[in-house]
Amino acid sequence: MTELTAEGGHGAVPLEGVPAGSSQVKHDWPLYEVFVRGKRGLNHVHVGSLHAADDEMALHNARDLYTRRNEGVSIWVVKATDITASSPDEKDPFFAPSGDKVYRHPTFYEIPDNVPHM
Repeated sequence: MTELTAEGGHGAVPLEGVPAGSSQVKHDWPLYEVFVRGKRGLNHVHVGSLHAADDEMALHNARDLYTRRNEGVSIWVVKATDITASSPDEKDPFFAPSGDKVYRHPTFYEIPDNVPHM
C-alpha cells in the first residue's frame, strides 16, 4: 500500500520513493497562508498554503506557485499561527451586535438614478 499525505492542502501526494529524512525539514518550517490580488481585483483572495523557512522564501515560493500565469499584482503571505479567526460555531452571538444597527443598511436612503454601481 502506498503512503499518502495531504499536508499543506494540496491533496493526496504519494510518498513512495521520497527519502525519509527530506520531509522532516519541511515539518520544522512554518505554514504560510497565501493571498493574491489579481489585475482586475480590488481585494486579496486566499489561494492556498505553503511551508517556507522564512518570510522572504514564502513570498518567492508563493509567487512561483500561485502566479505562474502573470495574473497577480500583489501577494500577501501570512504565518498561519499569526491569524486569529472567529469560530463558525459562534457566528450568531459574535455578529449579533451589528443586527440592531439598522442605520448601517442603505434601506433608509434614496439613491439617485444617475449614481452608478450602488
